[in-house]
Amino acid sequence: MAEPRLGVVLGARDSVALEEITVAEPEAGEVLVRIEATGVCHSDLHVIQEDGWGHPYPVLLGHEGAGTVEAVGEGVERVAPGDRIVIGWKTACGECEQCRRGEPRQCKRPPAAAGRLLRADGAVLTPVLRTGTFATHTVVPAVACVKVPVELPVEQACLIGCAVATGVMSVLETAKVWPGARVAVIGCGAVGLSVVQGARIAGAAEIRAIDLEPAKLELAQRFGATHVEPGPVDFVFDVVARGATFEQGLSLLASGGTYVLIGLSPSGERAEVELPRLFSKRARILVAHGGDRLPQDDFPRLAQWALDGTLDLAGMVTRTDTLDGWQDGLDAMGRPEVIRTVLRP
Repeated sequence: MAEPRLGVVLGARDSVALEEITVAEPEAGEVLVRIEATGVCHSDLHVIQEDGWGHPYPVLLGHEGAGTVEAVGEGVERVAPGDRIVIGWKTACGECEQCRRGEPRQCKRPPAAAGRLLRADGAVLTPVLRTGTFATHTVVPAVACVKVPVELPVEQACLIGCAVATGVMSVLETAKVWPGARVAVIGCGAVGLSVVQGARIAGAAEIRAIDLEPAKLELAQRFGATHVEPGPVDFVFDVVARGATFEQGLSLLASGGTYVLIGLSPSGERAEVELPRLFSKRARILVAHGGDRLPQDDFPRLAQWALDGTLDLAGMVTRTDTLDGWQDGLDAMGRPEVIRTVLRP
């Protein structure tokens, strides 16, 4: 008898449970993935706390996953059963205005495999960011599946799907940090530490880590931060995304500097900007939506950097747990020494 397929479901506000789910076979252009590792990200907590964050209930949580392809739908050629893959929640449709003008990283209509995941009562589940990786299995568009070497441990590979790509690619793609630049990172959790690593890879001369927790500052230095106090910089990456950090970030910018908003703010969060000061600094304000990554282009190089030691993924996996340890994983995010919990379904 086949083992039941399970998923962590947000049925209503603050109502989360591990449940048996139904996973349909993939249709044309889709892929059935057996999830082998999934990172516990603050965005999942954001979905729980922000009334689904635009996802209709019931919601299948999780969006940072890696695993093995079990089956493919008609017309799928980029992956095959048995392939080790990382799932990318931010992909390009190839048809929207942004894609047509040659800017797939700005795509506003990433494809989804809708209706393939159901609750036991038949209710259609909405997978977080079109992925739903807090589960034993999920179904996603083929374009969201990127092959990675089996030599990369799966609990490290899954981090590429969100935190690592968001942080590193915010540096390399959104901001395009140049060699010798001065960089500040506000908030040194998993995404912030990925920004630190991205700045190191970009050749930044100064990488200033800013966080209220001394333990996080120590971690940041381990991953490449050169300073643990504020100072004038060319780029500020704000992973905390609060009014106070926005104002702090602008205050740190040197003339011609760039502020990059990465983190998710709670509903209603506001900040004030003194426009003459912004003008006099010639400052730029950018939003890094998931690092503006393009999975098919970026995930293979991130995986290779991990294999050759340029990118430290092993050091980011603080703890692992089984799928039924999802609550402990969410709770652990409040501990400063925890970078990432990875669930192994």
